[in-house]
Amino acid sequence: MKRIATVTYNRHANFTNYGSALQTYALRQAIEAVGGGVVEAVCLDYCPRSHEGVDPLSPFRMMWDADGESRRMVELTMPAIRENLAKFERFYDEACGFTSRSYTSANVGESWEDEGLSGYVCGSDTIFCIREFKGFDPGYYADVPQMAGRAVAYAASFGDVDWKPDELDMLSKKLTNFRAVGLREDAMVGFCRNHADVPVERVTDPTLLLRQGDYLAIAAPRQHEAPYVLLYSRRYDPAMEAYAERLACERGCDVVEISLRATNADLGHDMRYDAGVEEYLALVRDAEYVVTNSYHGLAFALQMHTPFTVFTREQAGSKISELLDWVGLCDRSASSADCDVWPEMRFEDVDARLEAIREHSLSFLRTELGLLGVL
Repeated sequence: MKRIATVTYNRHANFTNYGSALQTYALRQAIEAVGGGVVEAVCLDYCPRSHEGVDPLSPFRMMWDADGESRRMVELTMPAIRENLAKFERFYDEACGFTSRSYTSANVGESWEDEGLSGYVCGSDTIFCIREFKGFDPGYYADVPQMAGRAVAYAASFGDVDWKPDELDMLSKKLTNFRAVGLREDAMVGFCRNHADVPVERVTDPTLLLRQGDYLAIAAPRQHEAPYVLLYSRRYDPAMEAYAERLACERGCDVVEISLRATNADLGHDMRYDAGVEEYLALVRDAEYVVTNSYHGLAFALQMHTPFTVFTREQAGSKISELLDWVGLCDRSASSADCDVWPEMRFEDVDARLEAIREHSLSFLRTELGLLGVL
């Protein structure tokens, strides 16, 4: 049995994130499925250099919105944040196969012998984003001697980075650490092909490598009895909130909301920041409609066949628009509260597109494991 470690962004974060948890879970499942019983996947308990000392129960140091109102919303949401974090930690411990030892950029090379590894899969999520992680993180770029040449990248994302010439020169050097590079978005595929003498492909996020049934198997029971619109906000957008309110009113639905806007309970919203991963899956599955500005809110609406509208936001515009384009649903994007509410969706064509994307991506993952010598 060969042992592969994934190196990605998950538990060492300013806030919990359903997408981070579920891509960690899905990538492990996909590697072991592709490995056909001869590969064991573990998730390296790795803290990126920029996030050392971050505490999800004291999130103010790295908040996106640092204004007084946003800080007040976090303070009011703290009871739910504590409950949510405890559920995430249980999910990580029980479902994601984390290593018992934790690693940082200073000692990540020791994982090669400590964990008895045969290779690393760096990904997915925005691990290549040099703005988010304040430079080229050594673990994410396989930039230590024990990892270089023994790593591949799968569904890594650069985020929306405006590159400087010296940064692109440095990126060219860092890419030589990998045996193959799979990128989640198309924007940097050309550059990487021109500057890395290894296979480079655009592949899908790990959460879309699994199928609906894989998530239904772990989803919680129904969370809200009455019909509802799910409002899932990764960053406050008053236009998106007003859109969800209008949609719920027109359809005679409640609003179930996952956000830090604790005072929206006064509007009659069922505030569910406390929801764990399995409860989140249930909330998406059972919603009449999803309104979100989250990439993984979009991904799981697709998986659960739940009609949706997605609002783009700063730091997530390109990845959302590229996924919508890939599945042929560019018309599901909105930017204002008075956008038309589209009718119910048919998912047959979406499923066919997703299956083709999934098979291509799994094939490339299989190629990557072969290059690591484990298949």
